[in-house]
Amino acid sequence: MFLKLLTIVFFLSILSQSLKHSSQNLEFTFNGFHPPLTDISVQGIASVTPKGALKLTNLTLTESGHAFYSEPIRFRDSPNDTVSSFSTTFVFVIRPLLPGFGGDGMAFVIAPNFSIPTAAPSQYLGLFNIINNGNDTDHVFAVEFDTVQDAVDPDHNHVGIDINSLKSVKSAPAGYWYENDRFNKLTLVSCEPMQVWVDYDGRTHQINVTMAPFRMDKPEKPLMSVVRDLSSVLLQDMFVGFSSAAGQFVTEHFVLGWSFRVKGKAPLLTLSELPMVKQRSWIWIVILFVFLLLFTIFCIIPCLIICSPICLVRCILRRRRKFAEEIEDWETEFAKNRMKFKDLYYATKGFKDNGLLGRGGFGSVYKGVMPKTKKEIAVKRVSNKSQQGLKEFVAEIAI
Repeated sequence: MFLKLLTIVFFLSILSQSLKHSSQNLEFTFNGFHPPLTDISVQGIASVTPKGALKLTNLTLTESGHAFYSEPIRFRDSPNDTVSSFSTTFVFVIRPLLPGFGGDGMAFVIAPNFSIPTAAPSQYLGLFNIINNGNDTDHVFAVEFDTVQDAVDPDHNHVGIDINSLKSVKSAPAGYWYENDRFNKLTLVSCEPMQVWVDYDGRTHQINVTMAPFRMDKPEKPLMSVVRDLSSVLLQDMFVGFSSAAGQFVTEHFVLGWSFRVKGKAPLLTLSELPMVKQRSWIWIVILFVFLLLFTIFCIIPCLIICSPICLVRCILRRRRKFAEEIEDWETEFAKNRMKFKDLYYATKGFKDNGLLGRGGFGSVYKGVMPKTKKEIAVKRVSNKSQQGLKEFVAEIAI
């Protein structure tokens, strides 16, 4: 009897492991990201800090970083079924190099692959590029935390629900509802940790996004809700993770803890075990600013003061050389009617082609208007290769 019972238990254990494997890992929890970290795949500039924080971007401009759970998650029991309910929660920190200047943001993402080689940084958040942004074949669901205002954004501090496009189907200013009637704003680039909950109901197709300051209980009222059937978006097996990108302002994006579950609520995070990200010390930035200011005052400005007169003199001399004239002996006979080359140059607007009246073997004739008298004139400009002799030329202008 005992042997038979032991056999049944062993069989059920094997069956349980088999079902768990076939379900493609329906839940997981990370209270920090500590080695050996075999379940997380990082790409781009993403990395894991020694203290166990998932660092999506570093102090690099126009680059992106990705971090995905390395195993696919099964969102449908079969390819023809609807998408199952799922839930996730995570704690993140956005730490800009300069106070108040974030770029460009981060996103929780569900995608067909954990590698997105064609994604662009900056405003594309490492999710799309200029070609595939908005394509239904992308099969991407994301919740963005955007710190730069683009043409389709409400402001530079918002949360959005994205489906195959960075043009959010729903967006709201970052914040949370306190006791369901008072909205409290949160600043994404404040260097403060914040917790987010994303819930999808497979029966009603309602998507809820909720956020709150770190260590605060989940508010009863979501930040925003929208009804969208994700059955046309999510495939049977998908990858879940995070994407982030830096633009013109370098910013570090961190994920401190993360849990996920299909067909149920995401497991609670043990907040006391999460790594902390120190707020950036602004002292060295102030020192650098003061140094640059002093350098500008004592080095660049004196150089400009010295160089400006030199450049001015050079410009004057170049201008004089441009209009310099050498009066030849034969010109003295026509001294009364002689015109300065400078006046003729301005009259013809620099001998431009749009004032050209004709062109012959000895030169070209231009239409002009004298600047002072406004009198129309015709000016012949003799070519350097002209075969016209001095006598012929003098005879021509004497007529």
